[in-house]
Amino acid sequence: MQKLWGEIEAATAHIRRIWPETPRVGLILGTGLGGLAEQIDQHAAIPYGEIPHFPVSTVQSHAGRLVCGTLRGVPVVAMEGRFHYYEGYSLQQVTFPVRVMKALGAHTLLVTNAAGGINPQLDLADLVVIEDHINLLPDNPLRGVNDDRLGPRWPDLCEPYSRSLIQLTRSSALELGIHVHKGVFVAVSGPNLETRAEYRMLKMMGADVVGMSTVPEVLVAVHAGLKVLGFSVVTDLCLPDHLEPAEVPKILANAAIGGEKLAKLIPRIIEQIS
Repeated sequence: MQKLWGEIEAATAHIRRIWPETPRVGLILGTGLGGLAEQIDQHAAIPYGEIPHFPVSTVQSHAGRLVCGTLRGVPVVAMEGRFHYYEGYSLQQVTFPVRVMKALGAHTLLVTNAAGGINPQLDLADLVVIEDHINLLPDNPLRGVNDDRLGPRWPDLCEPYSRSLIQLTRSSALELGIHVHKGVFVAVSGPNLETRAEYRMLKMMGADVVGMSTVPEVLVAVHAGLKVLGFSVVTDLCLPDHLEPAEVPKILANAAIGGEKLAKLIPRIIEQIS
């Protein structure tokens, strides 16, 4: 953790030399959901490879840039694409950008992902605001000696996703005529998709949507004292008795449809929480 502190300072200093503003909100834009970045009044777009200690995204649908600017007049910093455990990165590397967002001054994290729909009431391109999660990843980004400058040894998870932000989301969605479900997200390691038996198990555990990200970033955000709001876009249906092979082009197409809804909803939320 002592080494981590120095790495955070180096990355933060590099970003501040390019963009000296203080973001109020950090955004993590998942697979196929980078369109929201187009609404940001961009003051800088920094490739991940140029930021000290940042990993580099290996997923083709992720642009791999840190976009700095304003959204509806609110200073924000947005990740166009994230990192995953299945790419071979440690969870400390996966979550490093969240640490940097906090160090830059952000107080809220909005995180999005493309996910499989386990709940049969969900349909393709539906939006799910995450109210809780189940962590099935084989590691934890907080494992190791704790640095109290970054957060407490045992962060509490009675409310990992802000109830007030969830309520704000639902009221904002109602105003905009956008239907939003509430649900439980389960994180798995990937990169393979699940078997029929595994989908049945996840449904029995209480999961509504499943994906290969988000939970590590949320754990670190809670550790760092950030308020969190999370969204899943349903990009494929994971119904064991009607399971079909997943096709990446269809997943990206559904992510784009759901992303259009998020591109309307998230700016409305940001201008209210600022």
